[in-house]
Parts: sequence; structure tokens; C-alpha cells
Amino acid sequence: MFHRKFLSKTVSNLTFAVRSPSCLSRTFSEKSTENDKIPEDSRETVVSKLLEESATFSEAKDTNWATNPYPETAPVNQQKQPEKEKVLPSDNSILLFPGQGVLKVGMVRDYLRFPRAKELFSIASEILEYDLLKLCLHGPQKQLDKTEFNQPATVVASLAALEKLIEERPRVLQTCRAAGGYSLGELTALIFSGAIDFESGIKLVNVRGKAMEAASEKSKQGMLFVYTRPDAKIHQVCKDAEAWARDLGVEEPVCRIAIYLYTQAKILAGNDEALRYVEENSSKLGLRKVTRLPVSGAFHTCLMEPAVEPFKNALNGTVIEEPRISVLSNHSVKRYRNQKDIRKGLLKQLVTSVKWEQTLQMLYTRPAGTPFPRTFDLGSGGQLRTILKNVNSKAYDWCYSI
Repeated sequence: MFHRKFLSKTVSNLTFAVRSPSCLSRTFSEKSTENDKIPEDSRETVVSKLLEESATFSEAKDTNWATNPYPETAPVNQQKQPEKEKVLPSDNSILLFPGQGVLKVGMVRDYLRFPRAKELFSIASEILEYDLLKLCLHGPQKQLDKTEFNQPATVVASLAALEKLIEERPRVLQTCRAAGGYSLGELTALIFSGAIDFESGIKLVNVRGKAMEAASEKSKQGMLFVYTRPDAKIHQVCKDAEAWARDLGVEEPVCRIAIYLYTQAKILAGNDEALRYVEENSSKLGLRKVTRLPVSGAFHTCLMEPAVEPFKNALNGTVIEEPRISVLSNHSVKRYRNQKDIRKGLLKQLVTSVKWEQTLQMLYTRPAGTPFPRTFDLGSGGQLRTILKNVNSKAYDWCYSI
């Protein structure tokens, strides 16, 4: 299987030693019962023996960037284990994976000089039953922009960018503490984390892309970037846009915040009529830089409900493991802990807002004066790096576009 060959290099370096506190309370309780039967003059000897044989371990706090990964062959005997080498936060790394809409024809060409990147496209093409690399290299762009093609292409292109990073910075696997995925990129991050193997990930994204494409064809819909002035009331704007669309004959109009980019920037999604209201009245609504995105669907809104059932069926047939690094859910902004979390989060993400600003805040929260890790923006053409600048300028200083 390809994932054993491709991901063995990736995830084997990301296996963490799980350390849990000793069950001292239970042990001490059992021995306390035995002590009741011991004569008074010998209890001091028993207590001394208990202290000598017992050990205490403090609860480990999850700091993501500060936890040092151990190789699979690391000893598990706590008492014989050598003292862990301290790793500076600035020596660690965070990987960011983009969502749909960033990929342009020819962007992947720079990654093809790395043999493993070519192999990714080859295996993906076999699963998808069309030449994915040819589409990425030669287009046409209109075809590449279609959801059912763009989603698999974006996932594979991002992992191809990862191959370039690994070749140029081999230690990135050992130093990676967390991965963040913007919208579709959340699935890419889970593949990288070892939670989902590569072949299964391609099958999932194939179903996801086709299901979302089909949902978007049920009505005229889309997505809109808006930059809000301080006086803008964005939630009221959405309500007014829905009322406008209803007056035009749309039975159940939708206009919602689909993605929280950063404080001033949002992406709205909904029916075409509602979005046209926002476009035509942007100035008086307190909005600037209003721009349509090159997508056909109102992603991350209830208009994607028809895509939930087919994607759910695909998820139920997929083997999912616990991620070996921290991956945050776009929906809950919490770390995925197990397969139940992942299945729930990936489904919720289809029809609820992507909290990207909140995800970045969570990834980079640290005590004052603590250095920031290196961040690598994989395959977005620098767009994720730009968003990071608007959320956390200090983290941006250590961010590199691959």
C-alpha cells in the first residue's frame, strides 16, 4: 500500500510517547488497608518502604509546540529513560494547508522535480480515474476551478508542496508540533497527521468534491469576500440580504458568514440573489473590497446539506486513527482526539462556519516573551501567510510560503 511507503517517512517521525500519571491513589489505598493490620511499632518501616518504591509524575500540559516527539524505538521505562532534551519553541514548526480556490494552472510545476511528488499525482490519478497532473499543469483553468476537480487537486498539490519542504528541510517532520487546515485543508492536515492514509484521503475528497458540486447545482449560489468597516453590522447585513432575496421569490434564502478570516475580513456565502444585494449595496452597508470567489457553491452553509449524507457514508467506510500531531477542528476550534471527533468535525464543517481566525489564535497562543515556531504555508501561493499577518503579525515573521 502506498501509505505505508509514503507516509512511513512522515508519520513514523511524528509518533509521540504517551505518558500518564502513575495510579498512585489506587496503590496507596490498597496498601493502606494492609497497614491497618500491621503493628504500630513497624508502620514507620512500612511507610519508608512505600516512599522508596513509589514514584510521582506531574500531569503533562499539552503545549503542542513544546512537546518533544520520541522515535518509535524510544524506551518506555520511566525510571531508566534519560532526561529529555529541551527543545526551543523557535526550533519547532507548524504546517498550514490551504482550501479550495487557490490553485492555478501550472502552480504545481515547481514540485515535480521531487520524485515523491510525482508519485502522489500518479497514485491519485489511478484512484480518480483521470489524469490529475495533466489537469493541474495544462488546465483549462475553468475545469480546474470546478469543485469536483479542484478539491482533489488542492489536496495533492499541498502534499506535493510538503515533499518539497521535506527535501529542503528534512528536520521539519521531527519538529512539527501542529497542523492547521483551512476548510478543505483540514482533510489534508489529517492525512499528514496519519489519521487518514493517503489513498483513503483521496477517495474521501473525491466523494466530498462531487457531493458539494451536486449540492451547488441545486440553486444559484456562491461565496463573497468582504472587508468590513468598524461601523458595519455584518449579521444584520446577512438578514437584510435574505429578506431581499425572499422578496425576489427565493423561498428559503441563505446568506451567512461562511469563513472568519480575520477581524475585518469575512467570506459570506448564500443564494446568488442575496449575494447580489450585498454587492450592489456594499458601500452603504459598510463593506469594501467585495469580491466573488471562483467557486460555484455556498460552502459551509446549510445549502450544502445535500452533500452530508454521501460524505457521511464515505467517512463511515474509512479507517481513521488518532492524529499523531495536533490538528484543530475548523468547527469547534478544538484538537481532534479520536476517530469519533474527526467524523463529526468533518461533517459539521460542510454546513457550518470555518473559524479560521480563531484556529490561528489557538495555534499561536503562548506566554508573553515565548518565541514563535516556524510556520510553513504549503501550496496556497502565500495566501495563508497573508491571512496570518492580519491575525498574528509576530507569528507571520516566522512564516514561509512553500
